[in-house]
Amino acid sequence: MTSAKDAFDKSAADGRAALVGYLPAGFPTVEGSITALRTMVDAGCDVIEIGLPYSDPVMDGPTVQAAAQQALDRGVRTTDVLRVVEAVAATGVPTLVMTYWNPIERYGVERWAADFASAGGAGLITPDITPDHSPDWIAAADAHGLDKVFLLAPSSTDERIAMTTAACRGFVYAAAVMGVTGARSSTSGLAEPLVARARTTTDLPIGVGLGVSNGVQAAEIAAYADGVIVGSAFVRTILDHPGDEEAGLASLRALAEDLAEGVRRG
Repeated sequence: MTSAKDAFDKSAADGRAALVGYLPAGFPTVEGSITALRTMVDAGCDVIEIGLPYSDPVMDGPTVQAAAQQALDRGVRTTDVLRVVEAVAATGVPTLVMTYWNPIERYGVERWAADFASAGGAGLITPDITPDHSPDWIAAADAHGLDKVFLLAPSSTDERIAMTTAACRGFVYAAAVMGVTGARSSTSGLAEPLVARARTTTDLPIGVGLGVSNGVQAAEIAAYADGVIVGSAFVRTILDHPGDEEAGLASLRALAEDLAEGVRRG
């Protein structure tokens, strides 16, 4: 089990930002998601973020929703997510799960923390709970040494930013836009000021996500953030090649390499 901060620190020592890559577990299949995520690691992702498919993904845009629904339609379960975590964490790259809170509460918070830690998971990114409403998770994460990654929004007050960053471990997730996930044609102007505000409250690395789709955008964000988080663009490479695993993986690898080069330029 490796904290995401270790990967951010290593990237910083190399003079660059970290690349964080996301795909849902079970998409396009359980084994297919393992292969895809390992391909992303091999192509330059420093941290992996695995989505736990959920039927009411309020923060996810249409691309991630479509992928998660495919996984759910094929019967993926929380235990499958843990299997994917174990397989990806075995590469040595910090492996986190991005999840809405309902599935964890249903599974059992302490049970999840124990099983997740046993699988080698690094921690959770929890988009729909805030530190002041998650005492059970904070206690379980602390007991098992897991990263706690909460989100900041451009609308967050200075007080909320300080409270949120103080509760994080691993890194802080700065959402670049007010809206759902999805690749965008240009980066948001809201992210850089948010990162600057967060830096006054914490020494933790700060990753920026929502909207990055290519190496040029990754370089723009890497110029001021400690990490660049990419999700929908990776998902799209698989969605665009239904039934053609080889082509999908080739496209996935090419995107990861482009993004990895971008964070190095930045």
